[in-house]
Amino acid sequence: MTIGPSRPPAAGRVRVAAPRTQASHIPPGTSVSQEVAEQTAVGEVMVRSLIRSQLRLALVVTAGFTAALLLCWALVRWVPFFSDWLILGIPAPWLLLGVGIYPIIGACAWLYVRAATKNENQYRDLVDEK
Repeated sequence: MTIGPSRPPAAGRVRVAAPRTQASHIPPGTSVSQEVAEQTAVGEVMVRSLIRSQLRLALVVTAGFTAALLLCWALVRWVPFFSDWLILGIPAPWLLLGVGIYPIIGACAWLYVRAATKNENQYRDLVDEK
């Protein structure tokens, strides 16, 4: 492939020949952790991204927990034979709503802590520049 002589740009076009000189430059020795500590624009973006990811996680876990509670309620409300079951003399709906909810709470809490720790570790990896 041969490259011919350079032609001048077509009318209406602008050729960019040099980088912007008005842009602020980050000194080469500045790390992301310094940016965060000094609360610069880059540090603010990093912290906001962590907060957004944690908020998104909290909303997802809350939605899942609410869906599980609604499923338990629907089972008690709309499955008639479930209401007639007795387990050790205790009605099954009472056991489900009084005891069965706790494993759901524990599972949601465990999943939340695990995912939040993962988010924080990813943030820490970005900030520490490993």
